[in-house]
Amino acid sequence: MTLAQREEIAIMHAVGASNAEIARAIGVHRSTIGRELARGSTVIEDRRPRYRASMAQTRAEWRAAKGGRSQQTKLSQHPDLVAEVQARLEAEHSPEEIAGRLRKDFPDRPEMWVSHETIYKELYVQGRGTLRRDLHQRLRTGRALRKTRRSTGERRGRIAGMVNIAERPAEVEDRAVPGDWEGDLITGASNKSAIGTLVERSSGFVMLLHLPEGHGADAVAEAMIEAMSRLPEVLRRTLTWDQGVEMTNHVQIAAALDLDIYFCDPHSPWQRGTNENTNGLLRQYFPKSSDLSIYAPDYLDHVARKLNNRPRKRHDWDTPAEVLDRLLSHPPKHGVADAG
Repeated sequence: MTLAQREEIAIMHAVGASNAEIARAIGVHRSTIGRELARGSTVIEDRRPRYRASMAQTRAEWRAAKGGRSQQTKLSQHPDLVAEVQARLEAEHSPEEIAGRLRKDFPDRPEMWVSHETIYKELYVQGRGTLRRDLHQRLRTGRALRKTRRSTGERRGRIAGMVNIAERPAEVEDRAVPGDWEGDLITGASNKSAIGTLVERSSGFVMLLHLPEGHGADAVAEAMIEAMSRLPEVLRRTLTWDQGVEMTNHVQIAAALDLDIYFCDPHSPWQRGTNENTNGLLRQYFPKSSDLSIYAPDYLDHVARKLNNRPRKRHDWDTPAEVLDRLLSHPPKHGVADAG
């Protein structure tokens, strides 16, 4: 079976075509389609099995080449493991995230476990060839060292009526209760365009603000109110931001969303550490030299879903979406009382 046939299977299966309909379309028996779907499906992000043409092709190529290598590695001996790793690399998970999450997704199948060092070696060591060579481009590499941002002070200025982070409730720091957010802007070329970023502290759950008309105070306030008003009230407790002029309308934002807003000290990005780390991940999708206004809201939602479904080491390889769902399903008792 060719890659083109597998891609046609993936498309038809995704829109609900039966095995018989798919079989007629590509000229094979329907039992062949059943076996192909069983072999080529994997579980990513939403935990439902999905057939992936590239993964199925990888497994087929592995079976065809089996026994041809003189140097066997764990990946080269387990095609299902290769397919899982490859699919997760395509979903832009890091080798460490993949290694940690595989143990959670396959707790009773040690043959599906692999170290992140092995994944790196398969990608970069010449002569291995178990993983597709182009997949190293999916890794978050090649990024310049982080510099202190906005050293010119362009976005900074005294904001009337702001409340300093020193007055933020101490319970926000321990991350036990959901609903405390950190926010910022990531900017494009020459700081002419921006995307707003919101990160929930307990879970790392991300929301992105679409700012196609600029990132002035009015545009940021409108986008933030629209996005956060869709959240349940229990998830609107506090917001921490730096002293950028885009938050000049913070009083209106706080009133519209019924949350408390606190401002960091100047030049203190570590006071929004969760958000800073997330912004680093986002640069994988939104290069600093690009025009960020060209990205549609649907693409921002797509990127947010990707980050929210990436396993995180600090959550023992659960995803932000899973952690937030768990917090909302079983909130700490004092969290309900303090909400709002």
